[in-house]
Amino acid sequence: MKEVNFVFLILALIAEIIGTVGGFVSSVFFVPLGNFYFDFHSVLGLTAIFHVSSNLSKIFLFKKGLDKKLLLNIGVPAVVFVIVGGLLTKYIESAYLEIILGIFLVGFSLLFLIKSEVIISPNKKNAVVGGAFSGFSAGLLGTGGAIRGLTMAAFNLEKSVFIATSAFIDFMIDFSRTFVYYNNGYIHKHDLKYVPFLLVIGLLGSFIGKKILVFIPQSKFRNLSLFFILFIGIVTIVQLLIKWRI
Repeated sequence: MKEVNFVFLILALIAEIIGTVGGFVSSVFFVPLGNFYFDFHSVLGLTAIFHVSSNLSKIFLFKKGLDKKLLLNIGVPAVVFVIVGGLLTKYIESAYLEIILGIFLVGFSLLFLIKSEVIISPNKKNAVVGGAFSGFSAGLLGTGGAIRGLTMAAFNLEKSVFIATSAFIDFMIDFSRTFVYYNNGYIHKHDLKYVPFLLVIGLLGSFIGKKILVFIPQSKFRNLSLFFILFIGIVTIVQLLIKWRI
């Protein structure tokens, strides 16, 4: 027990609660936080395992809002590209891709916050492109929820539909990439002591997040998600600039 970092676990719980409220799961916070405590590849492995529990909790809590058509249009390309992204992690320097991801998230979240009237048409093409991009990012960087959240926020979905569908898609992604990361050697034996804690955190954080959502009006939900994504983008950029000492 002495080797377990409980500060990290508290931060993981906060990430799970915010991820549930924001509707795009906790990886967008968990991965940057995890990078302060573990090497990048260990974070990838822990994130995949953590989210299997986290997303099963959200699916159970928000199951009435599932959009099956959107699940197929976004979920299938996401699963295909998460495998591609996961396989490429051995060959591509992730820091450069993370800075691009951060800039992308900041730019597009600001666009939708400033131009609130902009709504992406909820058609199959946009869903497929968003799913493929989020899956690829999840496999390569450990987090694709913000991109999927950005796509689904642009669709202006009702919050229960948003969370249930996003959680089910993320479960499909995590289930697929867990096998890829395991094959890559990213799931380390010495990190497995955190798994029981993270499983409980996934359940508890989702439950608390659902309770908080009761107090958030639908009209404010879209902007709340976008503000979270903007924050994530800024944190990603700042973290990398500090690491590079620019």
